[in-house]
Amino acid sequence: MSDATATPTSVDDRVITLTEGAATKVRELMDREESPDAIALRIAVQPGGCSGMRYALFFDDRELDGDRVDEVHGVPVRIDKMSAPYLRETTIDWVDSLQGAGFSIDNPNAQNTCACGDSFH
Repeated sequence: MSDATATPTSVDDRVITLTEGAATKVRELMDREESPDAIALRIAVQPGGCSGMRYALFFDDRELDGDRVDEVHGVPVRIDKMSAPYLRETTIDWVDSLQGAGFSIDNPNAQNTCACGDSFH
C-alpha cells in the first residue's frame, strides 16, 4: 500500500511529485543494483506507444547536459531537458493491489492516454 503523501521536487520551474511509496520502492530496487550509489532514477518521455508518447523510468549512471537533477525522499532523480515540459506537475506513485503492482503515473499534461496507462499524447 502506498503513502499518498508526496513531496514535490523542483525541476527548473516545473514540479514532479514522487510519493513516499514510490520512493521506497525505487530505493529497494536501487539497492539490488551493482553500484546503487552511482545511479539515479531517470524519468523520461519517449516517442512510441499507442498514443504517441510513452514514459520511461530507468536507472542511469549518466548526467546529460541540461538534466534537471534533484533528490526526493533519498532518491536521486534526473529528467532530461526535452522531457521536463511533458512531465510538469506529474505524480508518480507505487501501487500494489489485487490487479497487480507497478508505478502509477498521473500526468495532468496528457491529453489522451491508452488503456494500459503507459502511453499518452
